[in-house]
Amino acid sequence: MDQDSVGRTNIPMDPTAPVNQDSTKDDANVDSFNHKNKGINKYVLACAILASTNSILLGYDIGVMSGAVLYLKDDIKISTTQVEILVGSLNVFSLIGALASGKTSDWIGRRYTIVLAAITFLLGAILMGLAPSFAFLMAGRIIAGIGVGYSLMIAPVYTAEVSPAMTRGFLTSLPEVFITVGILLGYIFNYALSGLPGNINWRLMLGLAAVPAVVVAVGVMKMPESPRWLVMKGRSDEALDVLLKTCDSKEEANMRLDEMISATFGSPGHAKSASEWNGQGVWRELFRPTPGVRRMLIAAIGINFFMQASGNDAVVYYTPAVFKAAGIQKKKMLVVVTIIMGIAKTSFVLVSALFLDRFGRRPLLLLGSVGMTVSLAGLGLGSKFLEDSDHKPVWAIALCVVAVCADVSFFSIGFGPITWVYSSEIFPMRLRAQGSSLAVSVNRVVSGVISMSFLSISKKITFGGMFFMLSGVMSLATVFVYFVVRETKGKTLEELATLFDDEDTKQDKVTQNE
Repeated sequence: MDQDSVGRTNIPMDPTAPVNQDSTKDDANVDSFNHKNKGINKYVLACAILASTNSILLGYDIGVMSGAVLYLKDDIKISTTQVEILVGSLNVFSLIGALASGKTSDWIGRRYTIVLAAITFLLGAILMGLAPSFAFLMAGRIIAGIGVGYSLMIAPVYTAEVSPAMTRGFLTSLPEVFITVGILLGYIFNYALSGLPGNINWRLMLGLAAVPAVVVAVGVMKMPESPRWLVMKGRSDEALDVLLKTCDSKEEANMRLDEMISATFGSPGHAKSASEWNGQGVWRELFRPTPGVRRMLIAAIGINFFMQASGNDAVVYYTPAVFKAAGIQKKKMLVVVTIIMGIAKTSFVLVSALFLDRFGRRPLLLLGSVGMTVSLAGLGLGSKFLEDSDHKPVWAIALCVVAVCADVSFFSIGFGPITWVYSSEIFPMRLRAQGSSLAVSVNRVVSGVISMSFLSISKKITFGGMFFMLSGVMSLATVFVYFVVRETKGKTLEELATLFDDEDTKQDKVTQNE
């Protein structure tokens, strides 16, 4: 069958069949396309930006909640424990969305899953903005959390599946860029609305998240569906239409389509057609993995674990509390400090995104984890000195401010953007959505646990002790990255299917194909 006939025929494929994890294309042809396409396809860029815009919702919530709790705590009279539950509940309940997102996106498609995420978050934001009590606030947080879980998985997966190999790192890191932009916007709105009465400002801070949710839900309908999802559903003619827009030539589009079909095509003995496949059987394979899939799971789950075990979300959420303990008492001044931190975080995530495809995933992850280890140790040192000092020296406060900014900056260079990139690209096509959802679920659980226990643990061991502990965690993360994470830059998603196989397995597959 020639490439043109492949591109124009709906082939009954069975994604429940074993994945052919070897790309049978001529390596020289693949490399020539990869190296030629160094520029960013404008159509792909537009799709990636629109899909990633969903991530503004999570970032805005993280940023705005850090300031809103200063006012809602006094307005509706809630305790410190209730504040922890309120803040962390969004992360905990995002687990539901993260777990459901893989199956949902295999069933209804990547694009409609992004719409579902935006609508769910919209409902949660409206509830939070109008909440008359703590119970209503919690209901809004739960619903918004489910939407966040959906968006955290689906935006990187969709972007990875429409992106060329040589720019996939930059494009797939855009969700983290938009998260940091959302955090910065949250800080700015905190400052802008802080002058309003205390029973109004926090409602506006939380309720305004509904605006970008509406924009995302409407805008995403203009996006194409993922070509790889279309191939899995047996709709190869539609997939080719998308590929003609995302590739530089008709020849390349046909070659990419042929690769996708080779990676997804099941054996003739299977009765089901691809159009009947909605992701069934994937969980069984993930929980009874081959050695190669097991290595993928360890890498994806590990990187998601350490991303949140770093305590970055908690540091962002509770920065005002940390600096209040350090001696900065005025609420507006606390908000100003968080804006400075937000600018640093946003600046460095842009740096990481721009250089990710040049330097690769591993070097930036190692730089980020080592930098966070040192920064958190410095933050712990400054906090410890301030805790043991009565007069709160300026140099110690300055050290804490610089260390916090350095911590979030190194996070934005490494684990922040690269976790989403890596989780969405290392799984083979059939396992990608649900494998990523499993990894993101671990991300959400750890984030929720850290956020809901940060203040309580800090009361027991002090903020300084907490930061020293997080520094130790990041030193372990450095070891994990060095020994477990494999480089993925410049490879197509189909080529990455064999990255985690050992050499004997790869040789066996080559022999079978011959």
